[in-house]
Amino acid sequence: MKRDYKKIEPLVNVIIPTFNRPQYFQKALKSILNQSYENMQIIVVNDGGQDVSDIVESFCDSRILFINRKENYGKAFSLNEALKYAQGKYVAYLDDDDMFYPEHIETLVDTLENRTDCQVAYSDLYKAYCKVSQDGSRQVLSKTVEVSRDFDRFFMLHFNHVLHVSLMHRRDLIEKTGPYNENLNVLIDWDMTRRLAFFTDFYHVYKITGEYYHPMGDCDRISVQQRKNKQNYVRNVVEIRASRPEKPWPKIKDLSIIFMTNRLDRQTGQTIGAIRQHTFYPYKLYLPVSQKDFNGISTDMKNLVFVSVSPERSQEEQLDLLLMQSEGEYIAIIPREYPIRDRWIENPLYALINNRGDRIGYLLEDSTDSMWGVVLKKEDISKARKMFPHLSLLDSLNASGIKLKKPEFEELPLQFDNMIQQAFNAQNDGNWMHAAQIYEYIAENHNNELWMKSLSANALYKAGNKQLAACLCHEINQQRPTVSTLLLEAKVKREEKKYDEAVELLTIAERTIDGMEYLWT
Repeated sequence: MKRDYKKIEPLVNVIIPTFNRPQYFQKALKSILNQSYENMQIIVVNDGGQDVSDIVESFCDSRILFINRKENYGKAFSLNEALKYAQGKYVAYLDDDDMFYPEHIETLVDTLENRTDCQVAYSDLYKAYCKVSQDGSRQVLSKTVEVSRDFDRFFMLHFNHVLHVSLMHRRDLIEKTGPYNENLNVLIDWDMTRRLAFFTDFYHVYKITGEYYHPMGDCDRISVQQRKNKQNYVRNVVEIRASRPEKPWPKIKDLSIIFMTNRLDRQTGQTIGAIRQHTFYPYKLYLPVSQKDFNGISTDMKNLVFVSVSPERSQEEQLDLLLMQSEGEYIAIIPREYPIRDRWIENPLYALINNRGDRIGYLLEDSTDSMWGVVLKKEDISKARKMFPHLSLLDSLNASGIKLKKPEFEELPLQFDNMIQQAFNAQNDGNWMHAAQIYEYIAENHNNELWMKSLSANALYKAGNKQLAACLCHEINQQRPTVSTLLLEAKVKREEKKYDEAVELLTIAERTIDGMEYLWT
């Protein structure tokens, strides 16, 4: 009996915007139509580029909805336009110069339907380094898995680690995140994945299900070209980090930063600017201002809140008023002169989030006896102020039994990235064995096991421990082979004069580079 996909399986929308890449677009669209999963609605948006109607029509597939716009409005606009027509349970994305392998959609649907409660899943992809000829044709030179990272919400707030082409999410999440930000011209994908992380965990599927292309030499990808304008790039980063979807956020607790300043002047403005530039955890910034200043304030900073207070009130009374106005589950209090730099608030906040004890607050790193800042749970500071409203902030915290400390090194965020950098530094110094030991430690303590084993295998080979390197590669190749691990295992087999095994591994690697992956997985 023939299986009826449309009745059994959920509908998946696959969105593919295109702009002036007809020779690549055809291959990308074909890779969608060749999916093992059939129940799809494919939404193609021509963003005012060269007409690709003939390519779309040549496939004669009723699942394709073609939006042939004459004006160029950009990728974010095209994605939003496509989402208006989306009717499926899930949404996946493909850029017009990339491609899916045949089981990409089936793999992610099966994961979301049967393997996890997460509402987002993502797989691994090859980065295909290619030589582009004058006629636009591409010759793939090598393929490597450069991004294979387990989901890390705190890092996602800092920067992206999930490629959009590898991603599938529930369509109804867009009702919570809001649409793509059409004011952005770079990092459009990260802006959305970051907002998705407010509402759900992401499930990492350890399977290579597609590839994205990277030309050798000058690259025409938007993400690469737009980074060349540093000022514009920073503007986009700041806007993304300041974005806050509508509450409630089931996966992120809010932060309220209370800025204890007694006047609005150039120093205050510089501090606000520094907070905006150097803070990646979602926050609202609360400032006490006089009624006179309050009436004359105008700002486009959406997460800046001015609270009208009488200048005759004491600093403690102003603080209590701002506490009443604040919405966050975490409260940071900073003085007017506090220096703002990278991770100024994220370091102590991360320590507080992960501390299992009660009634503790973390001092900001540059705090001194005369100038200090602190981050606490709102429930703790509110209780302290209610119990001891006439005491100073510090005295009320001490009197209520709240312990204040600076975070220890092991309590700081982004430890994974710090250790990766240490391993890279060891490699650059030629200390390959030390690098391998770091990768092994990361795999045991910070997940990302396959990725770390691949890096460790290469480091062990460079260090001369070829047998252990081959064992690691063999273990990886039984689970999720890559070109690099296949080649490394083949190299060891050849040195051991096991030529038949080496040839078999080299053949698989060659077929992988030639685009024949699905024939051997």
